[in-house]
Amino acid sequence: MKKKGICTLFILLAASLWGSMGIFVRYFDQIGLRAMDVVLLRVTVAAVLLPLVAGVMHPKGFKVRLRDLWCFFGTGILSIAMFSFCYFYTITLTSLSVAAVLLYLAPILVMLLSAVLFKEKITPLKALACAVAFLGCVLVSDLRGGAVPLLALLTGFLSAFGYAMYSIFSRFAMNRGYHSLTITLYTFWFSIIGVLPFAEPIHAFSAVAEAGIEGWIMMMLMGIITAVLPYIFYTLGLCGLEAGKASIMASLEPVVATLIGMAAFGEIPSLLSFFGILLVLAGVVLLNVRSQKV
Repeated sequence: MKKKGICTLFILLAASLWGSMGIFVRYFDQIGLRAMDVVLLRVTVAAVLLPLVAGVMHPKGFKVRLRDLWCFFGTGILSIAMFSFCYFYTITLTSLSVAAVLLYLAPILVMLLSAVLFKEKITPLKALACAVAFLGCVLVSDLRGGAVPLLALLTGFLSAFGYAMYSIFSRFAMNRGYHSLTITLYTFWFSIIGVLPFAEPIHAFSAVAEAGIEGWIMMMLMGIITAVLPYIFYTLGLCGLEAGKASIMASLEPVVATLIGMAAFGEIPSLLSFFGILLVLAGVVLLNVRSQKV
């Protein structure tokens, strides 16, 4: 129980850190960077810093078996790179609210895939928590009516699929005995390969340089706060929790993003959004309730 409590804390910490991404996206948008350029900066910082962290904390973490590289191809390219491209492309096709709601189909996908691949039970309590958390994400996103283009539905679903793949492929890697730092390290090395074709590296780093010391500080903070730390925390959390449960708990991310929007940018959400926050929190609480009857 103590281990599960710590792992739950790791997942919630990861979700909270991911929720701060909006601060950095807005900053880099103001200095003229496209979405995929921001992703490139983020994964580059992680790819550079993680070897230093691994060298100090887990020197053996650089060793991987060639036959297992597909796990990191999955977390790096099929997850981070594909999720980032599809999510940001969906935003260009429809509203941010619709894109966010489509993205948070991920916990449902993780729960279903984990049941098939890892024999994780879909209990009534877990299904209820997933449904409550997803409804909360819909309300937090303040979804409005209106037709959604078919292409946006497709890319939105692919973004959720990519988001879900991190939990799935990380579980495969852990089952093969890899440390969380090893998984995170190789994830970001592979992700650069997937992100580069869609970004403009020269323009991205030139814009950061033109912003001066502030630009470099924001780039480093973004990499540490939204990539290095949360992915380490999330992967550590997966060590003691089912992938389906962890993914549902990560639904806390849009709640944190909403609260940061209120505090940093004066964005006051609607009453429905506040109710959505309560539902997401309720979903997280449900997953931590022990009941012999459910």
